[in-house]
Amino acid sequence: MSWTKEDLTWLLTTLHGAVRGFPATTLAHVEKSRDPFRLLVACVISLRTKDQVTAQAAARLFAVAPDAMSLSQLPAERIAQLIYPAGFYRTKARQLQKLAQILVERWGGRVPESREELLSLPGVGRKTANLVLGLGFGIPAICVDTHVHRIANRLGLVQTRRPEETETALEQVLPSEWWIPINDVLVTFGQEVCTPVSPRCSRCPVSSRCPKIGVNRQR
Repeated sequence: MSWTKEDLTWLLTTLHGAVRGFPATTLAHVEKSRDPFRLLVACVISLRTKDQVTAQAAARLFAVAPDAMSLSQLPAERIAQLIYPAGFYRTKARQLQKLAQILVERWGGRVPESREELLSLPGVGRKTANLVLGLGFGIPAICVDTHVHRIANRLGLVQTRRPEETETALEQVLPSEWWIPINDVLVTFGQEVCTPVSPRCSRCPVSSRCPKIGVNRQR
């Protein structure tokens, strides 16, 4: 299916309106200040961790270490205690401690504003780097996770196998003003309606125009 510019405007606007009634995604909910440091740390914690656990772990950690300097001075064991039971909490604790130390040593405690520098930090992949660039600095960047990758392919916006390919493909399709909000929109929509298995197509406001690529069963 080929989406025209007018189709895309309708699609994105409709999905954006649809998710307003649903609970916000973890990072959008926890980090309303859009502080780059807090976004970065919360993103590292969130890997393979449920939203509620991430939110609670981040809140406990920020109550003790609200900035890079204070986090850099915490022992890894203490960080692990604060973020437990986040997945791989011991590994993440070591990453967060080292990450904070690097921020202090190289950038005076500030989070860098370039993708390359963000990717040089422990525990930071392309998804995290793009989310921090977009939400933290307002720099257009598409944060692709499993929800964005799945739904973009299901809608026929892209035809890709890996999230890295999806990011590049979406850059060619989406208007730049949607690069930042697309993650919040599709993650929330993917959690509530366009689920991985048996999506709730009967509740989907774009179902009539969705090609449902790869959908074998729906509700």
